[in-house]
Amino acid sequence: MTPAFEIQRTVEFYETDMAGIVHFSNFFRYMEAAEHAFLRSINHQLHGNLEGTETGWPRVNATCDYRAPARFGDTLNIAVFVSEVRNRSIRYLFEITRGETLIAEGSIAAAHVALTENGIQAVPVPDSLRSQLESLITDPSAEA
Repeated sequence: MTPAFEIQRTVEFYETDMAGIVHFSNFFRYMEAAEHAFLRSINHQLHGNLEGTETGWPRVNATCDYRAPARFGDTLNIAVFVSEVRNRSIRYLFEITRGETLIAEGSIAAAHVALTENGIQAVPVPDSLRSQLESLITDPSAEA
């Protein structure tokens, strides 16, 4: 299945633990960096303005399953899949690979919110972004 977007990055020394393996927390940073790059690629800002109100995308769920270790100097490919677009939220799936080796699989769900005088309130995903994302929905697990 073709991802909606992909980036590559090289594992830095500071991202590894004493065993020389990427610390688990960095996989969440990799997924978030790929998500941000994806949104920039479709001309959308993570923090925006909707009719004069500041908006954002706080995470409401994040998971990662680790399949193989990654080490300093490895080049990782982070593939982004748009899994689900709801009225006020989006779910992305990620596959992190080194060559043909699956390193990790994860997901991030983000809610679209407005920062109002009354606090943070979930608001609908703008129609233009919604239609863009819906056209990119894929399920990497459907690949045979």
